[in-house]
Amino acid sequence: MDTNNHLEGLAKRLSALLPPSANNLREDMEQNLRSGLESGLRKMNLVSREEFDIQTAVLLRTREKLEKLEVLVDELTTQREVKDKSTYRHSLK
Repeated sequence: MDTNNHLEGLAKRLSALLPPSANNLREDMEQNLRSGLESGLRKMNLVSREEFDIQTAVLLRTREKLEKLEVLVDELTTQREVKDKSTYRHSLK
């Protein structure tokens, strides 16, 4: 269910709390509640579930790349240290 359906359902449930004598106000109240809820949610800078899932996937790929780069840096550092030791030994001769 998308956000609009959730908001509409919530607005209907809230307006249903009105007494039967206020039926003529119900539709107006539903619209006002829905508008108020939408406005409040927009101000909170919420993201949709779809956008959240997309960003989670991007973060996962970035983390995987970072881990690969860390391994590569470690390998290159080790190679450099071995080369430096070898060069140092040859310079002592």
